[in-house]
Amino acid sequence: MQEIEFVCPSDVFLKVIKGKCKTTLIVLIKKQCNRFSEMKRTLPTISERMIAKQLDELEADGIIERKVFAEVPPRVEYYLTEYGESIFPIVHDMRKWGYQHLERTKQV
Repeated sequence: MQEIEFVCPSDVFLKVIKGKCKTTLIVLIKKQCNRFSEMKRTLPTISERMIAKQLDELEADGIIERKVFAEVPPRVEYYLTEYGESIFPIVHDMRKWGYQHLERTKQV
């Protein structure tokens, strides 16, 4: 008898990366743009609240970690976890395909 699949693994993946600019945040962090202010400068059309929400969700999913430095004013940096490093090649290829699709449909 064939087993029934109750959870679609692709849907799980999409749930983790779905969100306003989550894939861009992953790429920025990978490229050492790992401070909130740097991310905000790079994504001027996204609100600070939305960036913070997406970073919180990525942290909750174990994709990134947040490091707070004991300085005045406090400094916070984000890093990909080992688990987050495993998702990066997929995100990179997905974004590459997205650029190709935009070019193909002349939406660039």
